[in-house]
Amino acid sequence: MKLYINIVFVLIFSSVLASCSSSDNESTPAPAYPQFGTRFEKMPKKEDAVIYQVNIRAFSQVGTLKGVQEKLTSIQELGVNVIYLMPIYPVGVVQSAGGLGSPYSVKDYKVVNTDFGTLEDLRVLVEEAHKKNMAVILDWVANHTSWDNAWITAHPDWYQKDAGGNIIIPPGTNYNDVAQLDFTNTEMRSAMIDAMSYWVYSANIDGFRCDYADFVPQNFWSEAIIALRKIKKNQNILMLAEGTKVNQFTAGFDYTFGFNFFSTLEKVFKENKSATTLQDSNATEYANNYNPENRIVRYTTNHDVNLSDGTPLELFGGKKGSIAAFVVAAYMNSAPMIYNGQEVGYNKRIDYFNRTPIDWSTADLDMLAEYKKIIAFRNSSNALKKGTYKGYSSDAVSAFTMETTTEKVFVLSNLTSSTVNYTIPVSLSKLTWKDGFTGAAITATTQISLLPFQYKVLKN
Repeated sequence: MKLYINIVFVLIFSSVLASCSSSDNESTPAPAYPQFGTRFEKMPKKEDAVIYQVNIRAFSQVGTLKGVQEKLTSIQELGVNVIYLMPIYPVGVVQSAGGLGSPYSVKDYKVVNTDFGTLEDLRVLVEEAHKKNMAVILDWVANHTSWDNAWITAHPDWYQKDAGGNIIIPPGTNYNDVAQLDFTNTEMRSAMIDAMSYWVYSANIDGFRCDYADFVPQNFWSEAIIALRKIKKNQNILMLAEGTKVNQFTAGFDYTFGFNFFSTLEKVFKENKSATTLQDSNATEYANNYNPENRIVRYTTNHDVNLSDGTPLELFGGKKGSIAAFVVAAYMNSAPMIYNGQEVGYNKRIDYFNRTPIDWSTADLDMLAEYKKIIAFRNSSNALKKGTYKGYSSDAVSAFTMETTTEKVFVLSNLTSSTVNYTIPVSLSKLTWKDGFTGAAITATTQISLLPFQYKVLKN
Protein backbone atom coordinates (compact mmCIF):
# COMPACT_ATOMS: atom_id res chain seq x y z
CA MET A 1 0.00 0.00 0.00
CA LYS A 2 2.85 2.34 0.94
CA LEU A 3 4.59 1.59 -2.38
CA TYR A 4 1.35 2.33 -4.24
CA ILE A 5 0.97 5.70 -2.47
CA ASN A 6 4.58 6.62 -3.33
CA ILE A 7 4.06 5.76 -6.98
CA VAL A 8 0.88 7.84 -7.10
CA PHE A 9 2.70 10.78 -5.43
CA VAL A 10 5.54 10.60 -7.94
CA LEU A 11 3.13 10.57 -10.87
CA ILE A 12 1.16 13.53 -9.50
CA PHE A 13 4.36 15.52 -8.72
CA SER A 14 5.73 14.82 -12.22
CA SER A 15 2.45 15.97 -13.75
CA VAL A 16 2.57 19.23 -11.77
CA LEU A 17 6.16 19.87 -12.86
CA ALA A 18 5.26 19.24 -16.49
CA SER A 19 2.28 21.56 -16.20
CA CYS A 20 4.41 24.34 -14.66
CA SER A 21 7.07 23.86 -17.31
CA SER A 22 4.46 24.07 -20.07
CA SER A 23 2.95 27.22 -18.56
CA ASP A 24 6.37 28.84 -18.25
CA ASN A 25 7.20 28.01 -21.86
CA GLU A 26 3.97 29.59 -23.04
CA SER A 27 4.60 32.85 -21.16
CA THR A 28 8.31 32.96 -21.89
CA PRO A 29 9.05 31.50 -25.33
CA ALA A 30 12.56 30.39 -26.07
CA PRO A 31 14.63 33.31 -27.43
CA ALA A 32 14.66 33.42 -31.21
CA TYR A 33 18.24 34.76 -31.14
CA PRO A 34 20.98 35.10 -28.52
CA GLN A 35 20.49 38.26 -26.47
CA PHE A 36 23.30 40.74 -26.92
CA GLY A 37 23.97 43.23 -24.13
CA THR A 38 22.23 43.82 -20.84
CA ARG A 39 19.14 45.63 -19.59
CA PHE A 40 19.30 49.40 -20.10
CA GLU A 41 18.78 50.64 -16.56
CA LYS A 42 18.16 54.29 -17.52
CA MET A 43 15.47 53.70 -20.13
CA PRO A 44 13.40 56.90 -20.22
CA LYS A 45 9.72 56.77 -19.44
CA LYS A 46 7.62 57.71 -22.43
CA GLU A 47 6.67 61.10 -20.97
CA ASP A 48 10.37 61.92 -20.43
CA ALA A 49 11.51 61.31 -24.00
CA VAL A 50 13.37 63.97 -25.97
CA ILE A 51 14.02 62.42 -29.39
CA TYR A 52 16.93 63.18 -31.71
CA GLN A 53 16.62 62.01 -35.32
CA VAL A 54 19.89 60.98 -36.96
CA ASN A 55 20.29 60.85 -40.74
CA ILE A 56 23.33 58.58 -40.86
CA ARG A 57 24.34 59.63 -44.39
CA ALA A 58 24.48 63.29 -43.36
CA PHE A 59 25.41 63.27 -39.69
CA SER A 60 29.17 62.98 -40.15
CA GLN A 61 31.74 63.39 -42.88
CA VAL A 62 32.19 59.61 -43.02
CA GLY A 63 28.45 58.86 -43.04
CA THR A 64 28.68 55.80 -40.80
CA LEU A 65 27.50 54.46 -37.46
CA LYS A 66 30.97 55.14 -36.07
CA GLY A 67 30.54 58.74 -37.17
CA VAL A 68 27.40 58.92 -35.02
CA GLN A 69 29.14 57.24 -32.10
CA GLU A 70 31.90 59.84 -32.13
CA LYS A 71 29.38 62.64 -31.52
CA LEU A 72 27.30 60.95 -28.83
CA THR A 73 28.55 63.37 -26.21
CA SER A 74 27.29 66.33 -28.24
CA ILE A 75 23.86 64.71 -28.54
CA GLN A 76 23.79 63.95 -24.82
CA GLU A 77 24.78 67.52 -23.92
CA LEU A 78 21.80 68.79 -25.90
CA GLY A 79 19.57 67.10 -23.32
CA VAL A 80 18.44 64.22 -25.51
CA ASN A 81 17.62 60.79 -24.09
CA VAL A 82 16.37 58.94 -27.22
CA ILE A 83 18.38 58.62 -30.43
CA TYR A 84 16.30 57.66 -33.46
CA LEU A 85 18.38 56.27 -36.33
CA MET A 86 16.98 56.50 -39.84
CA PRO A 87 16.98 53.11 -41.65
CA ILE A 88 20.24 51.24 -41.22
CA TYR A 89 19.51 48.51 -43.79
CA PRO A 90 20.80 47.85 -47.32
CA VAL A 91 18.97 49.97 -49.90
CA GLY A 92 17.39 48.51 -53.03
CA VAL A 93 18.91 49.21 -56.45
CA VAL A 94 16.15 47.98 -58.75
CA GLN A 95 13.82 50.87 -59.66
CA SER A 96 15.80 53.10 -57.33
CA ALA A 97 14.46 56.57 -56.56
CA GLY A 98 17.81 58.04 -57.61
CA GLY A 99 21.09 58.94 -55.98
CA LEU A 100 21.98 56.35 -53.37
CA GLY A 101 18.33 55.36 -53.21
CA SER A 102 15.73 55.93 -50.54
CA PRO A 103 16.70 54.49 -47.16
CA TYR A 104 13.02 53.50 -46.91
CA SER A 105 13.48 51.00 -49.77
CA VAL A 106 14.74 48.06 -47.72
CA LYS A 107 16.62 45.24 -49.42
CA ASP A 108 17.26 43.12 -46.33
CA TYR A 109 15.59 43.62 -42.96
CA LYS A 110 18.26 41.75 -40.96
CA VAL A 111 21.50 43.27 -42.23
CA VAL A 112 23.36 46.54 -41.57
CA ASN A 113 24.05 48.53 -44.73
CA THR A 114 27.78 48.15 -45.39
CA ASP A 115 27.91 51.86 -46.25
CA PHE A 116 27.11 52.48 -42.59
CA GLY A 117 29.29 49.77 -41.04
CA THR A 118 28.65 46.44 -39.37
CA LEU A 119 26.43 44.83 -36.77
CA GLU A 120 29.31 45.21 -34.34
CA ASP A 121 29.41 48.96 -35.05
CA LEU A 122 25.71 49.18 -34.21
CA ARG A 123 26.21 47.20 -31.02
CA VAL A 124 28.99 49.51 -29.90
CA LEU A 125 26.89 52.57 -30.73
CA VAL A 126 24.00 51.23 -28.64
CA GLU A 127 26.27 50.31 -25.74
CA GLU A 128 27.98 53.71 -25.74
CA ALA A 129 24.63 55.50 -25.97
CA HIS A 130 23.37 53.49 -23.01
CA LYS A 131 26.43 54.51 -20.99
CA LYS A 132 25.37 58.11 -21.65
CA ASN A 133 21.79 57.37 -20.56
CA MET A 134 20.36 57.50 -24.07
CA ALA A 135 18.11 54.90 -25.67
CA VAL A 136 18.46 53.95 -29.34
CA ILE A 137 15.47 53.23 -31.58
CA LEU A 138 15.53 52.11 -35.20
CA ASP A 139 13.42 53.24 -38.15
CA TRP A 140 11.25 50.36 -39.36
CA VAL A 141 9.62 50.12 -42.79
CA ALA A 142 6.94 47.45 -42.51
CA ASN A 143 4.60 48.43 -45.34
CA HIS A 144 6.84 47.72 -48.33
CA THR A 145 10.23 46.43 -49.48
CA SER A 146 12.59 47.19 -52.31
CA TRP A 147 12.09 45.33 -55.59
CA ASP A 148 15.31 43.38 -55.06
CA ASN A 149 14.48 42.23 -51.54
CA ALA A 150 14.87 38.43 -51.44
CA TRP A 151 11.23 38.10 -50.38
CA ILE A 152 10.15 39.16 -53.89
CA THR A 153 11.49 35.98 -55.51
CA ALA A 154 11.32 33.60 -52.55
CA HIS A 155 7.83 34.59 -51.42
CA PRO A 156 5.93 36.48 -54.15
CA ASP A 157 2.70 35.53 -52.35
CA TRP A 158 3.75 37.87 -49.54
CA TYR A 159 2.98 40.87 -51.76
CA GLN A 160 -0.18 42.54 -53.00
CA LYS A 161 -0.90 42.05 -56.70
CA ASP A 162 -3.10 43.60 -59.35
CA ALA A 163 -5.68 41.76 -61.46
CA GLY A 164 -2.90 40.61 -63.79
CA GLY A 165 -0.91 39.02 -60.96
CA ASN A 166 1.74 41.74 -60.89
CA ILE A 167 3.15 42.97 -57.59
CA ILE A 168 2.09 46.57 -57.02
CA ILE A 169 3.53 49.71 -55.47
CA PRO A 170 1.78 51.12 -52.36
CA PRO A 171 -1.74 52.06 -53.54
CA GLY A 172 -2.40 55.73 -54.05
CA THR A 173 1.29 56.67 -54.14
CA ASN A 174 4.06 57.26 -56.66
CA TYR A 175 6.53 55.20 -54.62
CA ASN A 176 7.81 53.31 -57.64
CA ASP A 177 10.94 52.11 -55.84
CA VAL A 178 9.04 49.85 -53.42
CA ALA A 179 6.67 46.86 -53.51
CA GLN A 180 3.54 46.62 -51.35
CA LEU A 181 3.41 43.79 -48.81
CA ASP A 182 0.22 41.81 -48.15
CA PHE A 183 -0.70 41.84 -44.47
CA THR A 184 -3.35 39.16 -44.92
CA ASN A 185 -0.45 36.71 -45.31
CA THR A 186 0.34 35.24 -41.90
CA GLU A 187 3.76 33.92 -42.94
CA MET A 188 4.86 37.39 -44.01
CA ARG A 189 3.61 38.90 -40.77
CA SER A 190 5.57 36.33 -38.76
CA ALA A 191 8.71 36.99 -40.80
CA MET A 192 8.33 40.75 -40.27
CA ILE A 193 7.97 40.36 -36.50
CA ASP A 194 10.94 37.99 -36.50
CA ALA A 195 13.03 40.63 -38.30
CA MET A 196 12.04 43.31 -35.80
CA SER A 197 12.82 40.96 -32.92
CA TYR A 198 16.24 40.25 -34.42
CA TRP A 199 17.43 43.79 -33.69
CA VAL A 200 16.14 43.77 -30.11
CA TYR A 201 18.04 40.56 -29.49
CA SER A 202 21.11 41.11 -31.66
CA ALA A 203 21.83 44.79 -31.02
CA ASN A 204 19.89 45.43 -27.78
CA ILE A 205 18.00 48.34 -29.34
CA ASP A 206 15.22 50.02 -27.36
CA GLY A 207 12.32 50.39 -29.77
CA PHE A 208 11.21 51.50 -33.21
CA ARG A 209 9.91 54.49 -35.13
CA CYS A 210 7.48 52.82 -37.52
CA ASP A 211 7.28 54.37 -40.97
CA TYR A 212 3.97 54.83 -42.81
CA ALA A 213 2.23 53.32 -39.79
CA ASP A 214 -1.36 54.30 -40.62
CA PHE A 215 -1.27 52.17 -43.78
CA VAL A 216 -0.30 48.99 -41.96
CA PRO A 217 -3.17 47.12 -40.25
CA GLN A 218 -3.57 47.88 -36.56
CA ASN A 219 -3.83 44.20 -35.70
CA PHE A 220 -0.35 43.67 -37.13
CA TRP A 221 1.08 46.41 -34.93
CA SER A 222 -0.69 44.95 -31.90
CA GLU A 223 0.78 41.53 -32.62
CA ALA A 224 4.26 42.92 -33.23
CA ILE A 225 4.36 45.18 -30.17
CA ILE A 226 3.18 42.40 -27.85
CA ALA A 227 5.91 40.13 -29.22
CA LEU A 228 8.62 42.79 -28.92
CA ARG A 229 7.72 43.73 -25.36
CA LYS A 230 7.99 40.09 -24.30
CA ILE A 231 11.68 40.15 -25.25
CA LYS A 232 12.60 42.84 -22.73
CA LYS A 233 10.31 41.95 -19.84
CA ASN A 234 12.10 44.13 -17.32
CA GLN A 235 12.57 47.12 -19.63
CA ASN A 236 10.09 49.17 -21.59
CA ILE A 237 10.63 49.72 -25.29
CA LEU A 238 9.50 52.91 -27.01
CA MET A 239 7.27 52.65 -30.05
CA LEU A 240 6.61 55.68 -32.26
CA ALA A 241 3.99 55.50 -35.03
CA GLU A 242 4.59 57.76 -38.00
CA GLY A 243 0.86 58.20 -38.25
CA THR A 244 -2.07 60.07 -36.76
CA LYS A 245 -4.74 57.44 -36.05
CA VAL A 246 -5.71 57.43 -32.39
CA ASN A 247 -6.07 53.63 -32.52
CA GLN A 248 -2.28 53.41 -32.80
CA PHE A 249 -2.28 53.95 -29.03
CA THR A 250 -4.67 51.01 -28.68
CA ALA A 251 -2.23 48.95 -30.74
CA GLY A 252 0.45 49.66 -28.13
CA PHE A 253 2.32 52.64 -29.55
CA ASP A 254 3.62 55.25 -27.12
CA TYR A 255 3.42 58.14 -29.59
CA THR A 256 1.84 59.26 -32.83
CA PHE A 257 3.10 61.95 -35.21
CA GLY A 258 2.09 65.62 -35.19
CA PHE A 259 1.53 66.08 -38.93
CA ASN A 260 -1.40 68.43 -38.41
CA PHE A 261 0.46 70.53 -35.86
CA PHE A 262 3.46 71.00 -38.15
CA SER A 263 1.26 71.97 -41.09
CA THR A 264 -0.61 74.47 -38.93
CA LEU A 265 2.63 75.94 -37.61
CA GLU A 266 3.84 76.45 -41.18
CA LYS A 267 0.65 78.34 -42.04
CA VAL A 268 1.00 80.61 -39.00
CA PHE A 269 4.30 81.81 -40.45
CA LYS A 270 3.67 81.52 -44.19
CA GLU A 271 0.06 82.68 -44.37
CA ASN A 272 -0.14 84.84 -41.23
CA LYS A 273 -2.71 82.52 -39.72
CA SER A 274 -3.68 83.23 -36.12
CA ALA A 275 -1.67 81.52 -33.38
CA THR A 276 -5.02 80.31 -32.05
CA THR A 277 -5.05 77.79 -34.91
CA LEU A 278 -2.35 75.89 -33.02
CA GLN A 279 -4.85 75.42 -30.19
CA ASP A 280 -7.31 74.10 -32.75
CA SER A 281 -4.65 71.75 -34.11
CA ASN A 282 -3.89 70.47 -30.63
CA ALA A 283 -7.59 69.75 -30.11
CA THR A 284 -7.76 67.97 -33.47
CA GLU A 285 -4.72 65.80 -32.80
CA TYR A 286 -5.91 64.80 -29.33
CA ALA A 287 -9.56 64.29 -30.32
CA ASN A 288 -10.89 60.92 -29.10
CA ASN A 289 -7.67 60.38 -27.14
CA TYR A 290 -8.98 59.61 -23.69
CA ASN A 291 -5.72 58.59 -22.04
CA PRO A 292 -3.83 61.65 -20.73
CA GLU A 293 -0.58 59.66 -20.78
CA ASN A 294 -0.61 59.46 -24.58
CA ARG A 295 1.56 62.06 -26.28
CA ILE A 296 2.06 63.25 -29.83
CA VAL A 297 5.58 63.82 -31.16
CA ARG A 298 5.95 67.39 -32.39
CA TYR A 299 8.76 68.98 -34.34
CA THR A 300 9.77 71.94 -36.47
CA THR A 301 11.66 69.76 -38.94
CA ASN A 302 12.41 66.16 -39.87
CA HIS A 303 14.06 64.41 -42.83
CA ASP A 304 10.96 64.71 -45.01
CA VAL A 305 9.96 68.34 -44.51
CA ASN A 306 13.56 69.54 -44.33
CA LEU A 307 14.01 68.40 -47.92
CA SER A 308 10.54 69.11 -49.31
CA ASP A 309 9.53 72.29 -47.46
CA GLY A 310 12.73 73.82 -46.13
CA THR A 311 14.86 74.19 -43.03
CA PRO A 312 13.39 75.74 -39.86
CA LEU A 313 15.26 78.93 -40.74
CA GLU A 314 13.45 79.07 -44.08
CA LEU A 315 10.04 78.19 -42.71
CA PHE A 316 9.86 80.08 -39.45
CA GLY A 317 11.36 83.52 -39.91
CA GLY A 318 15.06 82.88 -39.40
CA LYS A 319 16.89 81.96 -36.22
CA LYS A 320 14.70 83.79 -33.70
CA GLY A 321 11.48 82.71 -35.36
CA SER A 322 12.57 79.09 -35.56
CA ILE A 323 13.39 79.11 -31.85
CA ALA A 324 9.99 80.66 -31.04
CA ALA A 325 8.35 77.91 -33.08
CA PHE A 326 10.41 75.18 -31.41
CA VAL A 327 9.38 76.33 -27.93
CA VAL A 328 5.74 75.84 -28.87
CA ALA A 329 6.38 72.46 -30.51
CA ALA A 330 8.49 71.22 -27.60
CA TYR A 331 6.24 72.45 -24.78
CA MET A 332 2.66 72.20 -26.07
CA ASN A 333 1.40 68.84 -24.85
CA SER A 334 4.08 66.95 -26.75
CA ALA A 335 7.14 64.75 -26.89
CA PRO A 336 9.71 66.91 -28.73
CA MET A 337 11.79 65.69 -31.65
CA ILE A 338 14.89 67.37 -33.11
CA TYR A 339 16.42 66.62 -36.51
CA ASN A 340 20.20 66.62 -36.69
CA GLY A 341 21.59 70.07 -37.49
CA GLN A 342 18.62 72.19 -36.51
CA GLU A 343 20.05 72.77 -33.05
CA VAL A 344 23.03 74.63 -34.53
CA GLY A 345 21.03 76.60 -37.08
CA TYR A 346 22.21 74.56 -40.07
CA ASN A 347 20.80 76.44 -43.05
CA LYS A 348 21.02 73.85 -45.84
CA ARG A 349 18.43 71.31 -46.82
CA ILE A 350 19.64 67.73 -46.40
CA ASP A 351 19.06 65.43 -49.36
CA TYR A 352 18.63 62.06 -47.67
CA PHE A 353 18.79 60.26 -51.04
CA ASN A 354 22.48 61.20 -51.20
CA ARG A 355 25.46 61.80 -48.95
CA THR A 356 25.28 65.45 -47.98
CA PRO A 357 27.33 65.77 -44.78
CA ILE A 358 26.36 68.48 -42.31
CA ASP A 359 29.06 71.11 -41.93
CA TRP A 360 29.19 71.29 -38.15
CA SER A 361 31.90 73.98 -38.35
CA THR A 362 29.17 76.48 -39.24
CA ALA A 363 27.39 75.88 -35.93
CA ASP A 364 25.69 78.88 -34.35
CA LEU A 365 26.75 78.40 -30.72
CA ASP A 366 24.27 80.96 -29.39
CA MET A 367 21.46 79.03 -31.03
CA LEU A 368 22.79 75.76 -29.63
CA ALA A 369 22.82 77.28 -26.15
CA GLU A 370 19.19 78.33 -26.63
CA TYR A 371 18.15 74.81 -27.61
CA LYS A 372 19.98 73.38 -24.60
CA LYS A 373 18.21 75.82 -22.30
CA ILE A 374 14.77 75.02 -23.74
CA ILE A 375 15.32 71.26 -23.52
CA ALA A 376 16.84 71.44 -20.03
CA PHE A 377 13.74 73.17 -18.68
CA ARG A 378 11.51 70.65 -20.39
CA ASN A 379 13.52 67.85 -18.77
CA SER A 380 13.09 69.45 -15.33
CA SER A 381 9.36 70.14 -15.57
CA ASN A 382 6.75 67.51 -14.78
CA ALA A 383 4.09 69.97 -15.89
CA LEU A 384 5.54 70.05 -19.41
CA LYS A 385 6.15 66.32 -19.51
CA LYS A 386 2.82 65.06 -18.22
CA GLY A 387 0.65 68.02 -17.27
CA THR A 388 -2.77 69.11 -18.46
CA TYR A 389 -2.91 71.63 -21.30
CA LYS A 390 -5.03 74.78 -21.50
CA GLY A 391 -4.84 77.36 -24.29
CA TYR A 392 -4.85 81.17 -23.97
CA SER A 393 -3.51 82.24 -27.38
CA SER A 394 -4.07 85.52 -29.19
CA ASP A 395 -3.63 86.09 -32.91
CA ALA A 396 0.07 86.84 -32.48
CA VAL A 397 1.03 84.90 -29.37
CA SER A 398 0.86 81.19 -28.80
CA ALA A 399 0.05 81.09 -25.08
CA PHE A 400 -0.85 78.10 -22.94
CA THR A 401 -0.40 76.49 -19.56
CA MET A 402 0.73 73.00 -18.71
CA GLU A 403 -0.25 72.01 -15.19
CA THR A 404 0.05 69.24 -12.61
CA THR A 405 -1.19 69.34 -9.02
CA THR A 406 2.16 70.77 -7.90
CA GLU A 407 3.39 72.86 -10.85
CA LYS A 408 2.00 75.25 -13.43
CA VAL A 409 3.99 76.50 -16.43
CA PHE A 410 2.78 79.43 -18.55
CA VAL A 411 4.33 79.59 -22.04
CA LEU A 412 4.11 82.66 -24.28
CA SER A 413 5.71 82.78 -27.71
CA ASN A 414 5.34 85.70 -30.12
CA LEU A 415 5.11 84.10 -33.56
CA THR A 416 5.27 87.38 -35.46
CA SER A 417 8.00 89.75 -36.58
CA SER A 418 6.41 92.66 -34.68
CA THR A 419 6.43 93.72 -31.04
CA VAL A 420 3.10 92.83 -29.43
CA ASN A 421 1.34 93.39 -26.12
CA TYR A 422 -0.33 90.30 -24.72
CA THR A 423 -3.15 90.67 -22.21
CA ILE A 424 -2.79 88.24 -19.32
CA PRO A 425 -6.00 86.26 -18.65
CA VAL A 426 -7.54 87.25 -15.32
CA SER A 427 -7.24 83.75 -13.91
CA LEU A 428 -3.49 83.80 -14.51
CA SER A 429 -2.85 87.43 -13.55
CA LYS A 430 -3.61 86.68 -9.90
CA LEU A 431 -0.82 84.12 -9.60
CA THR A 432 2.79 84.64 -8.56
CA TRP A 433 5.18 83.85 -11.40
CA LYS A 434 8.91 83.29 -11.78
CA ASP A 435 11.02 83.10 -14.91
CA GLY A 436 11.27 79.41 -15.73
CA PHE A 437 14.92 79.68 -16.74
CA THR A 438 16.36 82.09 -14.16
CA GLY A 439 13.96 81.90 -11.22
CA ALA A 440 13.62 85.69 -11.16
CA ALA A 441 10.27 87.10 -10.08
CA ILE A 442 8.04 88.20 -12.98
CA THR A 443 5.26 90.75 -12.84
CA ALA A 444 2.42 89.44 -14.98
CA THR A 445 -0.72 91.21 -13.80
CA THR A 446 -2.22 92.85 -16.88
CA GLN A 447 0.00 92.82 -19.97
CA ILE A 448 3.32 91.46 -21.16
CA SER A 449 5.23 93.07 -24.02
CA LEU A 450 6.97 90.64 -26.34
CA LEU A 451 9.57 91.63 -28.90
CA PRO A 452 9.49 90.03 -32.38
CA PHE A 453 9.73 86.24 -31.97
CA GLN A 454 10.38 86.61 -28.25
CA TYR A 455 9.21 83.89 -25.90
CA LYS A 456 8.76 83.73 -22.14
CA VAL A 457 8.32 80.71 -19.92
CA LEU A 458 6.85 81.40 -16.49
CA LYS A 459 6.53 79.03 -13.58
CA ASN A 460 4.15 79.24 -10.64
